[in-house]
Amino acid sequence: MDLPSLESAMVGVNQAYYLVHALGLKQGFVEQETLGAQNFSQTARAAGARKLIYLGGLGAGPNLSPHLRSRHAVGEILRGSGVPTLEFRASVIIGSGSASFEIVRALVQRLPVMITPRWVNTQSQPIAIEDVLAYLLLALDFDTAESRIFEIGGADQVTYLKLMQECARQRGLRRLFLPVPVLTPRLSSLWLGMVTPVHARIGRKLIDGLSNETIVRDDAALRDFAVRPRGVREAVERALHFEDQEFAQTRWSDAVSANPPLRAWGGATLGNRLLDIRQISVAVSVEEAFRPIERIGGETGWYFANALWRIRGFIDLLAGGVGLRRGRRDPERLAPGDTVDFWRVEAIEPARLLRLTAQMKVPGRAWLQFEVEPEPAGAKITQTAIFDPAGLIGQAYWYLLYPVHAIIFRGMLRRIARAAAAPR
Repeated sequence: MDLPSLESAMVGVNQAYYLVHALGLKQGFVEQETLGAQNFSQTARAAGARKLIYLGGLGAGPNLSPHLRSRHAVGEILRGSGVPTLEFRASVIIGSGSASFEIVRALVQRLPVMITPRWVNTQSQPIAIEDVLAYLLLALDFDTAESRIFEIGGADQVTYLKLMQECARQRGLRRLFLPVPVLTPRLSSLWLGMVTPVHARIGRKLIDGLSNETIVRDDAALRDFAVRPRGVREAVERALHFEDQEFAQTRWSDAVSANPPLRAWGGATLGNRLLDIRQISVAVSVEEAFRPIERIGGETGWYFANALWRIRGFIDLLAGGVGLRRGRRDPERLAPGDTVDFWRVEAIEPARLLRLTAQMKVPGRAWLQFEVEPEPAGAKITQTAIFDPAGLIGQAYWYLLYPVHAIIFRGMLRRIARAAAAPR
C-alpha cells in the first residue's frame, strides 16, 4: 500500500512473487486487494521485471463469491501490467497456517456433532502445501513471453465433508455429521464465528464461496511442470507431522506477542492450542536460573503443591497411565528421551530450554516448557504450559482444571525462581 517503498524494494528484481491477501480486513478487502495489485504491477513494470508469479484461487462460473472474484481480479491486474505473469489457482491448501484448512480442522477438533449444510457436499481438489511450493519454485525457471493461468490441485477430488472426516480419522476423533439442507453459507459463517472465533473474520468470507466447486478442469500444470501432487490422506498426514515439527521450533511467548490471541479466562489461544504463559526475572546468571529447572521432578519434586502432583499421578495409574513411579534417571542432568515422572524430555538445551511432553492420560497432547534468557540484571524465566485438546472433552478438561493449574503453575514458577537465587 506504500508505493515509494515498493519502488525501492523492486530495484534490481527480475522476478517477483505476489502472495498478498486482504481477507483479514474488517471491510473493503476488495478495494485494498485491487490497490495492492495495481501498485505492485506498476512498480514491477517500471523496474523492468520480466516475470510475476501469483498464487490465486481456483473456481469458475458466473456466481463466484466476492472472495474468488477478487482473487481472479488481482490476476487480471497483474497480467494487464504487460509483465508476463504466471497465475496458479489453487483450491484448499492443506498445511499449517492455511486459512481454509485451519477452519476445517478447528471444526473437527471442537465439535463432536456437526450440523452440516449443503455446501459440505461441494467438490474441491485440495493440494498439499509442499506441492504448491514445488509449483511456485519451478515457475522461476519456466520460460515464457506471455501470461499463463495454471489450475493446480491434488490427486483427489473430495467434498468438504470427506476432508473433515479424514482430519477426524487421523486425529483419532469420532465425529457425527448431520445434514441439514436449509443451513445457508451466510448462517454457517455466523455459526463459525461462535465456534472458531480466531478464524471468524476470514472464515465468513471463505464460506460464502464454498458453494462454488474448486476442481481442476485444465491439466496444463501437470503437462508443463514436473510435479505430481499427492492425495488428501498423505497431504493431511504430512500437514500434521510438519505442524509438530514447527511446534518444536516455536517460541510461544514471542508467538503470542506477535499475534495477539483471544485472551480470556483459561489462558490464551493460538491456533488450536491453549497456552498458559508466565514469566519471572531473577538476579542470577542464566546457568544458575536453569539449574533448578533441570533438577525438576523425581526426588526434587515439582517445587509447589507436590501433594497435588502425587494425587494426579495416582489418578493416572488408576486410568492405566504411568503415574509418578518412573522418577528420573539422574537427579542433576537431563538428556533428550529421559523420563521425568509422567513426562518425557522432548528437547533440552543447556542453560536455555527444557521441553517436556506429557505421557500421562489426557484428552489431547500436553507440553511443559521452560526457557531462560539473559537480562541486564540477571535472567528471565518463561514457563509455558501448552495443551492441544482432542475434541470437546479436551476443551472441557483444560477449562475445568484451569483454576487448579493456574495456582500450581504460578506457585511452581515462583519456587523455581527462589531456588535459583538460593545458595547451592
